[in-house]
Amino acid sequence: MLKFLPIVLPVLGLGAGVGAGIFVPPPAPLPADCPAPESEAALDASTPPDTPVEYMKLNNQFVVPLVDGNDVTSMVIVSLSLEIAQGRQEDIYNIEPKLRDAFLRVLFDHASLGGFEGNFLSHLGLDTLRLALREMGQSTAGPVLRDVLIVDLVKQAI
Repeated sequence: MLKFLPIVLPVLGLGAGVGAGIFVPPPAPLPADCPAPESEAALDASTPPDTPVEYMKLNNQFVVPLVDGNDVTSMVIVSLSLEIAQGRQEDIYNIEPKLRDAFLRVLFDHASLGGFEGNFLSHLGLDTLRLALREMGQSTAGPVLRDVLIVDLVKQAI
């Protein structure tokens, strides 16, 4: 009986998925007066396109350990650059320790949720990380910070 279990379970799962797809109604469309979800284009539209920006590379890389149980299995090394309002580098240097702490929290959360497992270089995975870094950076630095760019991302097995 146990020999057939690996065959029966996937077939039952497939049947349940097909049945749910047939019998569950599609989601209702959004009302016309409902605002569209905020996207990256909408975020960029909040700043005038002719506002000059400059790019600032953060001096040190971020090292994120990937833990499986109680063992560190690999390390992720990330280099970030910041898109900031022109002439505001000194403001960023003054709060760099606070920014680095905020970015490390985002990277550790991303790692603990499995964000660096599997195909972590996909658009969806990187966009999720980039958005979280930008939101945290803007909440820490304010409107001086326009965007956070992932310059390098390397995963090293231990």
